[in-house]
Amino acid sequence: MVTEFSGGGDLRRSIDLLWGLPGPARRGPKPSRTVDEVVQAAIVLADAEGLTAISIRRVAESLGLSPMALYTYVPSKAELLDLMLDRVAAEREDTDAAPDGWRAKLEQVARSGWDRARRHPWIMQVSAHRPPLGPNVLARVEETLQAIDGLGLDELEMDRLTALVGDYVRGSIRAALEAREVEQQSGITDEQWWALNGVLLKDLVSARDYPTTVRVGAAYKAASKGPDHARNFEFGLQRVLDGIEVFIQRRNSA
Repeated sequence: MVTEFSGGGDLRRSIDLLWGLPGPARRGPKPSRTVDEVVQAAIVLADAEGLTAISIRRVAESLGLSPMALYTYVPSKAELLDLMLDRVAAEREDTDAAPDGWRAKLEQVARSGWDRARRHPWIMQVSAHRPPLGPNVLARVEETLQAIDGLGLDELEMDRLTALVGDYVRGSIRAALEAREVEQQSGITDEQWWALNGVLLKDLVSARDYPTTVRVGAAYKAASKGPDHARNFEFGLQRVLDGIEVFIQRRNSA
């Protein structure tokens, strides 16, 4: 699913653009657009058509510019991707009032990441192993680390626990988005797919050979109207936080 990597452009130019620092002086007419307008146009295009639609040419066309003109704003697609990721990291939900307690704060961080990726599914196509080091991405990092600061953990433990939450959120989002993509491309729902396979497997899968699988499958079918990825996300998030809570308690008691 990953098709691009962040942090792969000219590092100096990326930092300048991310932090709004002046770049190299250029001759010619005064720009008719701003870098912010270029980034917003790219985000709108990616939201509508996916990351594969992003190119200097397509973004330029959406702004009524020539591709050569767009290069005066961003040197390449790589720097543009960094700017897009940092821009969406600035988005805040209406419920983003600061909660009390480390657990509620981590819940808010995780749910914010979930909601952001649902709005902008293309971000899951970008590997952020080397993240864009812009002010909004770093603000998110600071927010997450502050959530568990002062709990008796050392700095490396704080880093690893926030990485654990981030990895869980990305995995859950990826599963949900892949399910949506499969349904769109196949033209049938998960329920229809399981029903078709149920007919084919009726005489092949027995409770004698697969007792636990059959029992759990029957219970799931009776209790559910189909996959609920938001419910699965919330269930798993609470179990991750349960584990962090136990770790913190043991760490302090030791």
